[in-house]
Amino acid sequence: MSVKQRTIKKPVSVSGKGLHTGIPATVTFKPAPVNHWYKFKRIDLPNQPVIDVDVDNVSDTERGTTLQQNGGKIATTEHLLAALVGLEIDNVLIEVNGPEIPIMDGSSMPFVLALESAGTVEQDAERVYFELKEIVSYEDQAKHIEMLAVPQETFRLTVMVDYNSAVLGTQHATIYSASEFKKEVASCRTFVFLHELELLLSHNLIKGGDLDNAVVLVDRDIPQEKLDYLAKVFNKPNVKVVQRGILNNTELKFFNEPARHKLLDMVGDLALVGMPLKAHILAARPGHSGNVAFARKLREAIKKDKKGAPRFNPAADAILNINDIMKLLPHRPPFLLVDKILELSATHVVGVKNVTMNEDFFRGHFPGSPIMPGVLQIEAMAQTGGILALKSVPDPENYLTYFMKIDNVRFRQQVLPGDTLIFHLELISPVRRGIFHMKGTAYVGDKIATEAEMMAQIVKTKGTNGSSTEQKFEAVENVKQLIK
Repeated sequence: MSVKQRTIKKPVSVSGKGLHTGIPATVTFKPAPVNHWYKFKRIDLPNQPVIDVDVDNVSDTERGTTLQQNGGKIATTEHLLAALVGLEIDNVLIEVNGPEIPIMDGSSMPFVLALESAGTVEQDAERVYFELKEIVSYEDQAKHIEMLAVPQETFRLTVMVDYNSAVLGTQHATIYSASEFKKEVASCRTFVFLHELELLLSHNLIKGGDLDNAVVLVDRDIPQEKLDYLAKVFNKPNVKVVQRGILNNTELKFFNEPARHKLLDMVGDLALVGMPLKAHILAARPGHSGNVAFARKLREAIKKDKKGAPRFNPAADAILNINDIMKLLPHRPPFLLVDKILELSATHVVGVKNVTMNEDFFRGHFPGSPIMPGVLQIEAMAQTGGILALKSVPDPENYLTYFMKIDNVRFRQQVLPGDTLIFHLELISPVRRGIFHMKGTAYVGDKIATEAEMMAQIVKTKGTNGSSTEQKFEAVENVKQLIK
């Protein structure tokens, strides 16, 4: 079942202080067009630089994830990004008037509530997931970080934390889909050990930190004078250790709130991959540096998957079977050369042609050494691209597709009886005036058989199968004029 991309209905803002800088900032979420993903815009800087949420733009992972691009930088992005991913919002522009995202209460919940108040709206494009096809692993032996991603029909995440601490112990947290994020994870606050807190204070960091926006864990005896010092730093009447080594009167949201917050951080950092994921990710002792390194490995897997042949499962249900295809295309056997459609979005299509010895053209084309004619491979590719074009209109039965130009054709290997051709076509440029410019690749197994660039025009007629000769002639003449 296809899912539409979503953005928010209206702008919405939140304000607060940055955790490390202490600088006040306002974040304004704004609607964005399809295929935009997430982008930050530093409206307080000259030229208002835009920073893409992209793993290639990570400049620092010390105590948070910092992005830098076009002369702009934005720090502590993970809690905000986790809210967007957790609510399954695809396209948002995030305007910020400071160098760091506000820490708020140390969780994602303030951002979740703000985004929910703005509402969401479906957009005219299908959501494109990265569906993991093979296992991806990552390990940092020095930091004892281990991560694994395995194929899964949903986005599932399992986290284990173990910092060799009697106070924290070993904890686990899991979500089985993004729909569980708000209820199970969003309210979980960042945590820090007291000895880490002291170090941060000595380096003049966490200027915006407060005992209300973090869970402080105490894993050793603390003298009263140190507690009095912390009370003065955080402007509290008193500071004491309660609840199994937790500083002050903090009540945990969940018994495993630290593990759930590590899961929250990972959801936000994995937004750096640049698209929603379908995978089960298992992580032991994750942190921002490991999350980013793992996001890079997932990005490499995406690039590899895009370069390779589309995965073909013969048992999988087709999006369009042969009967559906015959309702769209005017072609009929023996000149109908695509058997089913596996994927179809606003920008790409994947089709299949099973080549058998029963094809009519084998009777005359090298019958002693049958090879599928290259021109018919191009025709089959064109028919697959025609389906992409025809699905762009609400009444495809009233349109015909005419190909205007074919460029850069390459035949790389023979196609023989028994082969399965998989065609992948995607738009090279946006559709204008009903003109589709596509890059097509035909695969046999993992090898490229044929490549071509195609330009086609969909033209309205009075019927795809019942158009008169005059109507079709007029349509062709229209196409010729467009080529000129």
